[in-house]
Amino acid sequence: MKKKVLIVQPIHESGLKVFDDRFEVRVAPDPSVETVKREIKGVEGVIVRTAPFTREIIAAADSLKVIARHGVGVDNIDIQAATERGILVLNTPDANAVSVAEHTLTAIGALAKRVLPMDRATRRGDWEVRNEYKAVDLDGKVLGLIGIGRIGTLVARKAIAAFNMQVIAYDPYVRPEVAARNSITLYHELDRVFREADVVSIHTPLTAETRGLVNEARLALMKPSAFLVNFSRGGVVDEEALYYALKEGLIAGAALDVFADEPPRHDNPLLQLDNVLLSPHSAALTEECVVRMATGAARGVVDVLTGKRPQFVVNPEVLKNEV
Repeated sequence: MKKKVLIVQPIHESGLKVFDDRFEVRVAPDPSVETVKREIKGVEGVIVRTAPFTREIIAAADSLKVIARHGVGVDNIDIQAATERGILVLNTPDANAVSVAEHTLTAIGALAKRVLPMDRATRRGDWEVRNEYKAVDLDGKVLGLIGIGRIGTLVARKAIAAFNMQVIAYDPYVRPEVAARNSITLYHELDRVFREADVVSIHTPLTAETRGLVNEARLALMKPSAFLVNFSRGGVVDEEALYYALKEGLIAGAALDVFADEPPRHDNPLLQLDNVLLSPHSAALTEECVVRMATGAARGVVDVLTGKRPQFVVNPEVLKNEV
């Protein structure tokens, strides 16, 4: 009998090709909780992108063995519920690091050189904008990273190589000597990064500890000339506090690829500001990265369902319980 696999949201066709004739693969009609609850019956493996994969869905599953996240962050999956049921949760942490790091550096450069304001001014015939001298050089400036996992470390390397930036960071899970090998100065005080950095870039998962981490108090610590970049999760930043800081000139600008609500509401005031660069949670969605994520997630499901040990397990305690 073929093993049933459910794709909650469409993935690149390269991922589908990973499954051979041992598997019956189908894509859910839509990613709503009610639909997935109905579709999950008899399914042994799931691939999910950004749709919520809730305790309710997991409770409705009668055969599920593995949930593979098409990407890195797993805050949309109820890990505890999966673990309680002995269901492995996988992700693809190597797939999107380069893409997100490149997007981050691109955004930092665009903010510093005022690429979008200059473009808009040129199109409307405002040639004299060139004499405002508001663009800044990044050479020698301080990049502050919150989180130096795979993505944060790549951002540091690229910022040093491309812009000759100094890099400081806060990450309580990284040893100073590991950071030093990547020319990163690790601080033990989070607030110190916000005070000293010319650019603060967030690369941390959304957890109980990081939710609202960038708040009114921390934004007030930043230099008026500084930029904030958030390509992690929207919930890490207090959007109301960020709007106030940008509108009042407490910081110079921001780049956001993620939002508290996705897509953001039409009345989100951040959408009205000229000093914020926005993208639709697309930092990882390059041609190359979607292939890496799709094939990586699919291989993880195949590994589990054919009795092999998967490479990237989010809840390894499930494996220990099987021993």
